[in-house]
Amino acid sequence: MRPLTDSIPKPLLEAGGRPLIVWHIERLVKAGITELIINHAWLGEQIEQMLGNGSQYGAHITYSREVRPLETAGGIAKALPFFRGEPFLVINADIWCDWNPAQAMSIAANLAESMAWLLLVDNPPQHSQGDFQLNGCGLVADKALDTSPATLTFSGIGIYSPKLFEGIADNQAAPLAPLLRRAINRQKVRGTHYTGRWVDVGTPQRLADLNRALSA
Repeated sequence: MRPLTDSIPKPLLEAGGRPLIVWHIERLVKAGITELIINHAWLGEQIEQMLGNGSQYGAHITYSREVRPLETAGGIAKALPFFRGEPFLVINADIWCDWNPAQAMSIAANLAESMAWLLLVDNPPQHSQGDFQLNGCGLVADKALDTSPATLTFSGIGIYSPKLFEGIADNQAAPLAPLLRRAINRQKVRGTHYTGRWVDVGTPQRLADLNRALSA
């Protein structure tokens, strides 16, 4: 996203008149999810300055500050005490999606022995090979060499059990994908195919396209 992110963190980039992260916060609050934690590293102080304690949105926001970027799993692991051992919803701040997070509470309550639930979407043009497959029982499988069943893309929205992050030390940088694939191989990851609107805001052009669509 450079040069846009040279001076502003990606979650604060605007589309449709508001920062990407505010779209998420407003949807979460509307769904009744008001206790939020935001992890940040690069220019994270700007996020705190803008969002404050979240009261302006009807939320209560806690921050998990990373002295150095801890990657997708390390950042979550650092924030685990916030969740008090319960399953929790994670939404990547650099996406836009109209999925209703009100569904998260029943999904988390029924996670049972699964270690994760993933929201999967149709493959976008920039990621046509996809990430995973979804069988008829709702179990996520690692993509095979063939295309049947068709692959899907991980949306960046998931519900996780703290057990998924066992073994990651405090402040240890670690990616999420290997943890998910280990759990998938044990048939411990469930998923849902979502066909609503989802955008991976990964380039200035996609941000501009989203801004035009939302502004219209």
